[in-house]
Amino acid sequence: MQQAIAILDSGVGGLTVAKEVMRQLPQEKIIYFGDTARTPYGPRSPLEVIQFTHQIVDYLLQFQPKMIVIACNTATAVALDEIRARLSIPVVGVIHPGARAAIKTTRNGMIGVIGTEGTIKSSAYELALRQISPHIQVVSQSCPQLVPLVEKGLFRTNETQLVVEQTLRNLTDVPMDCLILGCTHYPFLTEAISTVMGPNVTLISSADETAREISTILYHKGMLATSNSIPVHQFFCSGDPYMFKKIAQSWLNEETRVTPVVWQVPHII
Repeated sequence: MQQAIAILDSGVGGLTVAKEVMRQLPQEKIIYFGDTARTPYGPRSPLEVIQFTHQIVDYLLQFQPKMIVIACNTATAVALDEIRARLSIPVVGVIHPGARAAIKTTRNGMIGVIGTEGTIKSSAYELALRQISPHIQVVSQSCPQLVPLVEKGLFRTNETQLVVEQTLRNLTDVPMDCLILGCTHYPFLTEAISTVMGPNVTLISSADETAREISTILYHKGMLATSNSIPVHQFFCSGDPYMFKKIAQSWLNEETRVTPVVWQVPHII
């Protein structure tokens, strides 16, 4: 099928998922939407996040995608079930793939989770992990300062390293052997996070496992792209297109296919 895979996120974080989809499924066209005007979603109420997610899905449906990927952990935690119930096409989130990857990785059964306030409050990762392995020990922490750093393109600055050290200092003494990056923005900060957590803690990004799930679903439904032509991806954002384009081109190593188009988000009463 030549229809696109639509990926949405609160901002640039979902580009980590898009990049992995592009690597694993190079024939698939991607339509991406980053809600950069309203990021971060973490501090917002579940109702707001649900409303925003419905709005973006409605916008993306005009392109007739064959699948929706909610590449935002906060939106996955509160809106995935509603969106799935509403649509006839497959809808994929990022929490269960991340949980599965952590279960496969851990050796001592102690898993850490960092995420936005909304994701951590929802206990979505803890529930997903214990559905698979009831005896897993989970230590969770919200990291509200990290998403704004990523949205500003500050990945490898001294300021970022300091903020990451201060944010994660309570986790460094926890005997975990893997840490779930429970926000798709956090893989941008892998270097800083790894420096703080040390070599004995494996960082788990849901992007790789999510791309595998996308591939599996499309294969079983006979929906994989069949064209041999190189797809031209489309990228949309609701905020500053210049910063979005700069981050997207840097992360994806794509110079010509990233063309942000600003969408004026609807007013919510």
